[in-house]
Amino acid sequence: MIDLVNRPGVRLLMVGLPALALQTTLLAELTPFGVVMQLILCMSIGAGVASGPEGGAFAGFVLGLMFDLVLTSPLGLSALVYGLAGYVGGFAFSASLANPRWLNAVTCAGLSAAAMFVQPVVANWIGVEGWISSRLVKVMIVVAVFNGVASYAVVPAMRWCLAVRRLQRLAPPSEVFL
Repeated sequence: MIDLVNRPGVRLLMVGLPALALQTTLLAELTPFGVVMQLILCMSIGAGVASGPEGGAFAGFVLGLMFDLVLTSPLGLSALVYGLAGYVGGFAFSASLANPRWLNAVTCAGLSAAAMFVQPVVANWIGVEGWISSRLVKVMIVVAVFNGVASYAVVPAMRWCLAVRRLQRLAPPSEVFL
């Protein structure tokens, strides 16, 4: 049983399902400046920052697909955008170096703003009208600020979810010693 719980996919579901419930209930009602906060997006980017491009893409796709299953948007839209955001978040940082927390926050904020721009553009590209408006700039700013602050808690949580240990992150790759 312990081996099952220690798998990254199971840990991601154990944290992702309550986060999805929080996203669709409480955060959908608490809308500062009329904008819904995007915790699932922050978790996707935080997974990339914590574990690298592969872990970020995996977590972003899984979390985005879970989010798509409760939305009325086209299935796979959030999975595509969140997976890409997680990959870019992991690509921005090396998993072998310890990053300062403020830099993680800046990365989460910047990529959140970019993802909030890319999502309506992709939706418009596949034929869903009405997502691109002048309100988009306000949404990008508010979500970026929220996700920048939330990253202080989300990045360590995603490090636990994807079973990234600090000693593994700081150790050089094994092929260096061959």
